[in-house]
Amino acid sequence: MAADSDPESEVFEITDFTTASEWERFVSRVEEVLNDWKLIGSSAGKLLFPFTLGTWGEKCQDINFADFKFYITHHFLKQECEKDDEKDKVEEDAFPLAMQDLLCMNNDFPPRAHCLVRWYGIREFVVISPGTNCEAIISESKCNLLLSSISISLANSGCQVPMFVQIQQKWRRMYAGECQGPGVRTDFEMVHLRKVPSQYNHLSGLLDIFRSKIGCTLSPLPPVNITIRFTYILQDWQQHSWPQQPPGIELHLATTWPHLTEGIVVDNDVYSDLDPLQAPHWSVRVRTAENPQCLLGDFLSEFFKLCCRKESTEEVLGRGSAEDEGKENSDISSALNKLTEPVAPVPISKLSVSNMVHSARKHIRRHRRIDESPLNTDILNSVLLVRVILPDTDAAVEKSSENSKNKPAQSNNLFLQLKSAPIDSLTYRLALCVCLVNYNHGGLRAVAHLWQEFVLELRYRWENNYLIYGLAGGPPDLRCCLLHQKLQMLNCCIERKRARDEARKVLEESKERERKVSGSGQNGRPASESATASASKKEVSPGKSWDSWSDSEDEFFECLSDQGEIEAPHTEGEKDGSKSKAEGRLHPYNNMTLLNSTEPLYIPVTQEPAPMTEDLLEEQSEVLAKLGTSAEGTHLRARMQSACLLSDMESFKAANPGCVLEDFVRWYSPRDYVEEEVVDEKGNTVVKGELSARMKIPGNMWVEAWETARVTPARRQRRLFDDTKEAEKVLHYLAVQKPADLTRHLLPCILHAAILKLKEEEAVEDIPSVRKTIQQATSQASKLLHTPNYDYKKLEDFINQLMAMETVITRARSLKAKFAMCEGEKVEDTDELETFVSSLLEEPEVVVVGAGQGPAGSIIHRLFVNAQRAALLAPLEEDSGRDRKQTAGSNKVPDFPPPAGREILVRTCVPRPAPYSKALPQRLFCVLMREEFRLAGAFSSDTSFF
Repeated sequence: MAADSDPESEVFEITDFTTASEWERFVSRVEEVLNDWKLIGSSAGKLLFPFTLGTWGEKCQDINFADFKFYITHHFLKQECEKDDEKDKVEEDAFPLAMQDLLCMNNDFPPRAHCLVRWYGIREFVVISPGTNCEAIISESKCNLLLSSISISLANSGCQVPMFVQIQQKWRRMYAGECQGPGVRTDFEMVHLRKVPSQYNHLSGLLDIFRSKIGCTLSPLPPVNITIRFTYILQDWQQHSWPQQPPGIELHLATTWPHLTEGIVVDNDVYSDLDPLQAPHWSVRVRTAENPQCLLGDFLSEFFKLCCRKESTEEVLGRGSAEDEGKENSDISSALNKLTEPVAPVPISKLSVSNMVHSARKHIRRHRRIDESPLNTDILNSVLLVRVILPDTDAAVEKSSENSKNKPAQSNNLFLQLKSAPIDSLTYRLALCVCLVNYNHGGLRAVAHLWQEFVLELRYRWENNYLIYGLAGGPPDLRCCLLHQKLQMLNCCIERKRARDEARKVLEESKERERKVSGSGQNGRPASESATASASKKEVSPGKSWDSWSDSEDEFFECLSDQGEIEAPHTEGEKDGSKSKAEGRLHPYNNMTLLNSTEPLYIPVTQEPAPMTEDLLEEQSEVLAKLGTSAEGTHLRARMQSACLLSDMESFKAANPGCVLEDFVRWYSPRDYVEEEVVDEKGNTVVKGELSARMKIPGNMWVEAWETARVTPARRQRRLFDDTKEAEKVLHYLAVQKPADLTRHLLPCILHAAILKLKEEEAVEDIPSVRKTIQQATSQASKLLHTPNYDYKKLEDFINQLMAMETVITRARSLKAKFAMCEGEKVEDTDELETFVSSLLEEPEVVVVGAGQGPAGSIIHRLFVNAQRAALLAPLEEDSGRDRKQTAGSNKVPDFPPPAGREILVRTCVPRPAPYSKALPQRLFCVLMREEFRLAGAFSSDTSFF
């Protein structure tokens, strides 16, 4: 009793058999996913339409079996919403949609779809596959466990969508699956071998497999539907030259015999009726190489790499060997002697640096031998002369200007969108030459050498007053890239310098003539006249270099129109010296007179505003912003901004003696002079005017400037634009640019040229997809290139996009060139042939109209014949129109190579597993290749009584 009363003896071990196992949880999880994807219930009421009319979609989730990870993926063909009247026509005992697809003959051999779609013809299915880092399901027991799991999940959920499990190694593409419906089940089985068994290497042997598998005992057997497709590959069909390695394109010809029945065609180990020329259906697709060599893409990528280099020009070119440097240092005295030697005249046509600068400068600058230069003289002259970067005569400049005037304006100014440069400009051609030199003539060192020579060319032209060809006149165009603006600025400096020197020359010639006339008329001159001449001589001394005035406060500006100025009529007061003489006049202004006299109001000769590039404008804006908002800073900012106004006021005063501020405003800003009609004391209507309200504000800058303005004509004023200083700044800016800086400056021009080239080629090839992509790319480039700091990652992506477009165009051109080789065949409908060739790259597979007897089919046949003759070293037929039977009898070389792949599809509808069962779809898909043999079978069974 004591033992029975022990409380510990009443504790029993309880086993909970309701706890779910890992396998049960896996099955439950699969059912949950099917329910979430709404794959529960019948699928027989869905509309059937060809696979080519829809697109494929997929959904994917992760599921686990214990610690083993799987992916479960739902593949489906997207289609429009079903009609309500179609939904109501669903039959209770209808087969699942997958079983209907097994017998459908409209979707054989889809061009682009999952491999299960091609093998079984289904449009919706679920695949369970191992995770990325998980081992393959090789064990037979594990495969059976997974198959039983999906079978239970399908039965429990009522899902009629086929479900597959991927087994074996992934590269083998082995699947086993099942589909369940009301009283029916389809088992999906597969066989995969490396070699084709000899007894099954033809249609007869495959039919034996099919019959044995379905095990039908009916007599006679139901008819078996057969579809056969042979695929022939054309690889070596390159029979003409290309400037680079041609894009690798394989032509895959599929010859199909659809809807055959047993007995119509014979294919066994002895004889075959399957002649590709007699196939009723031909289709073609092309397989292209992943990264074909394309010249434009290579040029762009190599040029873009320079943007990331950090070496300066001196570091790239180097200073030669130490031995050469020691030799030059020891011979420095000879170099100094060179400086004092007379300089021989340099012909303009010689554009190399050695001919452009004198020998002393060359001796000091050059630290390497000529034969060590990255670019030899021939290549350098070819770039600078043949490429017409810098023509050697002013006549060429004038001729180019005339041509540009006669040339019609382009409808699409692409350079404005890309902030590049006009296509006929020096900057644009320089970019192309730099890109060419970089790719073909030495890379970074060659670019650095070319740039050094180019900068020295510019200095030579500045020092010798030769305009730079290929630049539009006027101030820098801020819509273009900065380098183009700098070159325009340098040209402005040259123009101003030439004009100033010309005006000085004219003035000196005029004074010389006056001296000659005075000397011939009288022996001496009055003292006052001598003093005037002396003063004039002091203003512009022929013996003094004009550039030496650049840092002097007494610097003057020689006006272009001195010889065309209109002298005011001398009044008695002026003769007596009571009024100053008018200077720097152009012509009267609208018949106006001065307010305080009856003298006409003259338009003065004024200085042109100083041109500026965008970096100078930004620098000026920063300086003005740093002055702050104080009264002193505001006043100083206004004075800095009114330099041009002050110059114009002084010119106006010199041209109109006795004028007042109101006269200047009437000419300079008419809106600030308000006129109104009033009645005077005598009752007459007169017009009176006064300055506007803003001109009367205390401290107005115009009033202050007028009071401080002197009576000075433009030619005696301090220059607003110091061309000497600005030219040296531009040349220094260009000289210190690294090769990487140069490529960044020229990158918009190169991308501009690339887009233009793609547009040109696309217009020839007529590829709609490329045309649309180019438009998108242009808009994208406009955003990338207008920012001051480039986003190199996005630019690299953009260049890859251009390369992809070039690849498409190159492939299209390659196809057209290859098909053009057989234009000896008399093609009646050339438009149909062009459409066919254009469709090859746009569509996954193109049907050949007329099969082997159509225009495209005849050319494809001829291509295979030529390739066969070339491969077997047989002579080509001279008469392509010779009868084929005669050709076959005279030449044993076959027209087509052995098929690279044979696909045989066999299907029927028979009762299984018993003769009294429902007649259900049976299907066997066979793939026979040189190193692959695959059988994919779908065998349906009636499960109502079994």
